[in-house]
Amino acid sequence: MEWVRGDPVGRGSFATVNLAINRKTCAQIPPLTAVKSSVASNSASLKNEKQVLDRLGDCPQIIRCFGDDHSFENGEELYNLFLEFATGGSLAHQLKYCSCRLSESDVRRYTASILEGLRHIHAEGFVHCDIKLQNILMFDNGEIKIADFGVAKKTGDKQSNGDNKFELRGTPLYMSPESVNANEYDSPADIWALGCAVVEMVTGKPIWNHRPESSIWSLLLRIGAGEELPEIPGDLSEDGKDFIGKCFVKDPRKRWTAEMLLDHPFVADYTVSLKQVDEFSTSPRTHFDFPEWVSTASTSVPSSPDSDECFDRKLGSCFDSFSSWCSPVDRFQQLVTEQTPNWSVSDSWVSVR
Repeated sequence: MEWVRGDPVGRGSFATVNLAINRKTCAQIPPLTAVKSSVASNSASLKNEKQVLDRLGDCPQIIRCFGDDHSFENGEELYNLFLEFATGGSLAHQLKYCSCRLSESDVRRYTASILEGLRHIHAEGFVHCDIKLQNILMFDNGEIKIADFGVAKKTGDKQSNGDNKFELRGTPLYMSPESVNANEYDSPADIWALGCAVVEMVTGKPIWNHRPESSIWSLLLRIGAGEELPEIPGDLSEDGKDFIGKCFVKDPRKRWTAEMLLDHPFVADYTVSLKQVDEFSTSPRTHFDFPEWVSTASTSVPSSPDSDECFDRKLGSCFDSFSSWCSPVDRFQQLVTEQTPNWSVSDSWVSVR
């Protein structure tokens, strides 16, 4: 892949994130991606993310990886990982800059998508280990995807770091009791973290009232010791309260799995099986092989990497002149009449395969 590094879009504990502009047209790689880079000598987390994403394969609720490479910049060797670019930022960004809390309908929809992703991750034998709103990315079409697999691990893998008996993997505010008490990081830990994320979406605040300047060990003591459980928001629906309660079960063996939670009334209405997707989204084979549905379309184009507005969302207008056609027959009749369609917007069309 021949590419040019664009504007910075984020910075994490192990890497920086920039836009990456693909210099050659490629059907497998979009013209604009996100590139996560770190010094090659300190790239274990990024390489782990690449390996995990390769093993997970394609899943609509998981960020896509387009490969990796090495580059030499400013006298340093960098390891680069190319990922899908989320123009909408993260759910944490949505809460901080767009609203202090999300509506329950949005929370249900986002939670269902996260669960679909977790079901796939766990079925493939992995644990994400760092589910939080900062790692849930948003796209202009309303989709969200799980990202940042830098600390993900195989289910059942034990820590082997000599005399070090405690492993701090992930973000303390989202850690489960068994992770604190027994150093266990398996699929139930992701479900506990999901419960924390759901509460944060509802309230706009972290689940634990912990000041940044306070000792992290006092927080871990609250999570791991005693019977204290995170507080469930009182203004949430009964289904929502019950759902969160299933996530916040101290004993990981009794905590509900992603598979079980997908059938919970809180998210069941937002869950679509793969069979249903196949039934209702069959691609047409000819110009006339269309079902009788209303056709609407919009496109989302991120701003130029040279602009400071790289996260602005723009609705494409390339299909505006056709928006009033309500069926394939109407569209065909319109094309064979003397009226000439407005082709002035053709420059903003995109080619699809």
